[in-house]
Amino acid sequence: MRKMFKKSNVVNGLFVILILIVLFVPSAKGFMLQGLMGIGLFKPDMTEKPDIKVPVDGLSGILFKNSSGKEIDLGDLKGKVVFLNFWATWCPPCLAEMPSVNKLFEQFKDDKEVVFILVDADNDFAKAQKYMDRKGYQLPVYTAASSIPDYLFSGSLPTTVVFDKEGRISYHESGAANYASARFIDFIKKLKEN
Repeated sequence: MRKMFKKSNVVNGLFVILILIVLFVPSAKGFMLQGLMGIGLFKPDMTEKPDIKVPVDGLSGILFKNSSGKEIDLGDLKGKVVFLNFWATWCPPCLAEMPSVNKLFEQFKDDKEVVFILVDADNDFAKAQKYMDRKGYQLPVYTAASSIPDYLFSGSLPTTVVFDKEGRISYHESGAANYASARFIDFIKKLKEN
């Protein structure tokens, strides 16, 4: 019995339990990813312009709806920088990056030239808003009100797309990233100036 409770066995057992928690509890996995973001991993890559062309007819007809039923058309946002994020409450990488998205939003929330659209991939406003309220985030939650072209969102969560003022895709990333970094904030500021 004494051999079973050796220090190395207890440490190994705790390590296995920790791994199982991270594997099966989305919020724990999100917390771990968030910690990795904090030490510099998962940086958004703004070095290359995405090679994604918006169709000639532009972004008109790509609609999103908020909980009040108000629709927003991407085509009507020309002249503004748009931060579009597809996420879900059950997605650990989405939960991991949400604090950084919130910090970015806080930086630009009073700026009329920058628009944030956080699209709940589950189309469940109540669940998404409950998450935002619990975390104290004021992020604007939307659902898709039309079909979303594959060049914007192919199903991978999270996916973030940033449009410049001309409606061109300036950033497109699938996977978690730290959007509160000084480099990304400068990236948004430069898009505003152009």
